[in-house]
Amino acid sequence: MSTFSRCLAVAGLSWVGCNAFAAGAGSSPVGSSNVTVADPAVPRPAGTPCVVQLFANDVFNDFGTRPYGYAPPAGCGTHWSKVVLEADFSVTAGRNYDRTAEIWLNGVNLYFGTTEEPSHSQPQSWHVERDLTDYSALFRNASQGQAILWNAVDSTYTGVYHGSARLLFYPASAQAPAPRVPDQVIPLGSDPVGSTTELDSSTSSMSKTLSLPRNVERAYLDVFTQSQHDDEFWYTCVPDQYAGQVQECGGGNFREAEVSIDGQPAGVAPVYPWVYSGGVDPYLWRPVTGVQTLNFMPYRVDLSPFAGMLSDGAQHTVSVSVVGANNYFSGAATLLLFQDAGSQQVTGSVTRNTLVGQPPVPTIGSTLDGSGNGAITTRLTRQFVIEGNVNTSRGPMKSTVNQAVGFADTQAFTINANTYRQVTDQLTTVSSTSRSKIGPAIVSQYQQQVSYPFHLDYDQEAPADGHNYIATSVQQGYRLVRSRGFGGGIAKFTDQVGNTLGSTDTLRYDANWNLVGHDGQSSSQAFTYHDTLGSCYAANVSSAAGVVTAWSSGSSCPNGQNSVNWFSHPDGSPDQGDSQ
Repeated sequence: MSTFSRCLAVAGLSWVGCNAFAAGAGSSPVGSSNVTVADPAVPRPAGTPCVVQLFANDVFNDFGTRPYGYAPPAGCGTHWSKVVLEADFSVTAGRNYDRTAEIWLNGVNLYFGTTEEPSHSQPQSWHVERDLTDYSALFRNASQGQAILWNAVDSTYTGVYHGSARLLFYPASAQAPAPRVPDQVIPLGSDPVGSTTELDSSTSSMSKTLSLPRNVERAYLDVFTQSQHDDEFWYTCVPDQYAGQVQECGGGNFREAEVSIDGQPAGVAPVYPWVYSGGVDPYLWRPVTGVQTLNFMPYRVDLSPFAGMLSDGAQHTVSVSVVGANNYFSGAATLLLFQDAGSQQVTGSVTRNTLVGQPPVPTIGSTLDGSGNGAITTRLTRQFVIEGNVNTSRGPMKSTVNQAVGFADTQAFTINANTYRQVTDQLTTVSSTSRSKIGPAIVSQYQQQVSYPFHLDYDQEAPADGHNYIATSVQQGYRLVRSRGFGGGIAKFTDQVGNTLGSTDTLRYDANWNLVGHDGQSSSQAFTYHDTLGSCYAANVSSAAGVVTAWSSGSSCPNGQNSVNWFSHPDGSPDQGDSQ
């Protein structure tokens, strides 16, 4: 079996230790019932990386953490062209829930996702990767970390999870130089080793009061907000006044992460409608999981207009909350700081912030009749500008963030004696421009358009013949269009990411609503990426009845080949667009 074939047999979020962009190599996963998705691996430069094993084959069968020690890679320098986290997980055949999985180092989140829910007869394994090059400063010193995958195992819940993780450091070279990365990597959580923060309501916050360096010139915040418990299916909830009428969860369906500094609104991050592998109908996600289900990507908020204020020598409190949180969201956030190497102290201030005074209050509409038939709509659009200046050693720098955010949700209901049907259509959009200028010259410009479409059709039928069923279909995805411009704002690099997935299944029940089987399971995922430097990635996977039925890779790329530059971000991971 070739290396590429071995990797496809693992069939995770990417191919273990392989050139994921080789064309026509090895065999396809057709016929496999193991976890399979179309997502790409993190692109790598040529050369052999230095490897640091964080933990190996740890067993997760209780509610304890798995601590580990970390030391920088010996003989590999302190500046790297690429740093990649690779992790492998598996679960034995049996019964259990999908679980949240996390990897932390010195309080900083390295990985956040959920697991594949086990099958009673089929063990599952998967592989995840994350580009952590921007976190390089974290890896230059020895520290402590821990893996968290809380799992109950007993006579009923028998599925046992296992996991391993390592960091790969690619030495810098003339062909693959080390990029400029943040000088400080600071976690927002309070646990010194690392764990998520529970955000029970809109007033809950993940906060940290910090004494920061006095020469910060730019700042960013990577934000994760994961729905949990009563909020797991937040995207199906309705405003409280309609909850009883349509037999749904209350609290509404608008969710948005709000970032503040010293209580002043500083930015927003959209909340992605992740569906976990046990969500709605577990058969929907075997073997093709939902978008990012096993490997969440953070949203990066540009806080650069606040750099001058953060450098004033006073303590400052950075906070994240989730509007609409209703028991509960898990939060994780990491502050990334760029410092002025030519100055020990900079000065500056926030000069404009139109996000202040724009509370996120959606508009609610309803066409429901007395029986609960009709639709409930939730709408919100906001546009804001935040500007700030900082006097650097290279001259006064002005940073501007101009952002428009949109949220549109419709919950349509059909309710009668034999039918309960709810159709959810949701679209979250963000359009933003971040620009830094020294004097009249544009030093860097970063633009991004983000859209998160989500559709869920849940149709519960109880016909007179007693053969009850629930038919479910889900379509979800994301689309990113990003560009960076330097020197006059001329775009020098643009890339686009598309990830779409659809899945259907029907659960069958007897007259007493005891599950007797399921049928009609099918799913498909398409992942595409291309940029102005000629990179191209395309992959498609389809399944039916829990088995991969079709697989293609590179078919829509030139010469039918996937080819991605090592510095690209085809997975949609955050990119601060740095040019300095």
